[in-house]
Parts: sequence; C-alpha cells; structure tokens
Amino acid sequence: MGSIASFHIRDVIDPGDALGEILFGLIMALTFTVGSRLLFSETGLDVHELIVATVGCNVAWGIIDAVLFTLGTVFYKSRRVRVLRQVRTARSDDVALSALMKEFPISGEPLVTATADTDALYRSMLVLARRAEPGNLSLSKEDALAAVIVFLLVTATALPAIIPFLLIDNADLALRTSNFLLIGLLFLTGFGWARFSDSKPLRAGITMTCLGLALVGIAVALGG
Repeated sequence: MGSIASFHIRDVIDPGDALGEILFGLIMALTFTVGSRLLFSETGLDVHELIVATVGCNVAWGIIDAVLFTLGTVFYKSRRVRVLRQVRTARSDDVALSALMKEFPISGEPLVTATADTDALYRSMLVLARRAEPGNLSLSKEDALAAVIVFLLVTATALPAIIPFLLIDNADLALRTSNFLLIGLLFLTGFGWARFSDSKPLRAGITMTCLGLALVGIAVALGG
C-alpha cells in the first residue's frame, strides 16, 4: 500500500516528456475541433463524426508515441552499453575520457565548473565504468509502465474535447466549450511546466498557450 500511495508519474517518466505528450495530445484534439469549423462549414457540424475522429486520432497517436518511446528507450540503453564497452576497451585513458566527455557533456549545461573539477568528475566516471560490467539489454517493468503512461496521456487529452458534446445539446456551444477547455489545458500544461523549470508559471502558461495555438493553426492550414 505504501508503494502505491507514494507512486508518482515522474518516478517512471521524465516530467518534460510527460508534459510534452500532454501538449501533443491537446494539439491533436484542438486540430480536430478547430478544423471542424472549416470541414463542416457547409454541411453542418457532425458531432458523432467529430467525436469518433478525435478519439480515434488520439488513441492511434497514443499507440504510436508509446511504441516510439519504447524504441527510444532501447536506443538509449544500447548506446550506453556501447559507450561502456568503448571505455573498457580504450587504448588509453585519454581515449576513454574523450568517449565519456562526448557522451556526458558538461559544456552547454546551465552550470559553471572549474577545469580541475570537470577533470576529476570524468576520471571518477572512468574508474566506475572500468569496474562495472555491461548488463543485458532489456526493457524493465518501469520502461513498460512509462510506455503505457505515454499512451494514456495522449489518449486522455481527447476527453476534454468530447465531454462537452456529451453534456450539451447545442453543437455550436459544445464546440466552443470544447475549444475553451482545451485552450485552458494548454495554459495549465505550461503552468505545470514551470514547476520543473526555472520559469515563471504565468509566463510559461501564456507561452505554452500561444505556442500550442500557433501549432494548431499551422496544422489546420496545412490540412493536418
């Protein structure tokens, strides 16, 4: 019970990845709800078709994103194993250190370290790498759970888009409500992003909203 109670999504998936998946799902849903104005401008809004299309698209892309996330995890792990083997078989310490610096660069990161400290860090990593044994490349339960979370995050973003149509009889009012909810969630996504970055919540929320709407506009304009 204690392990379940203390579970957080960020324990198995990076918050940036999770928020990115939510943003992607919201943009997909908004593309359908905003684009429906153009698609059904002559024949009238077909609520059933809009709901099916929105849910179907988000479910499909949820599956695709989950698979791509899993492939990315496999690539990341295999790359780490490859680097570890390069370090262990390097002809000299300089070659091994160069491989570590290339794989784990500090330059460009938001921190400033003295040259001596940087050298000490990489030499410590070199000692650890030479003592370690390359493990078997396999996906863990956490990796599988992370892929499921990716699928659920993208799929769940379709719910705010379709719920108004299930509760409101007036299709036009339901569509406006749906768009309002999705835009509000864009803002909340940016607001949440600020929790994990050095950003001001209000500014991050507004930026994410504007960025999301701009991407929706591009998708609709290009027939997406």
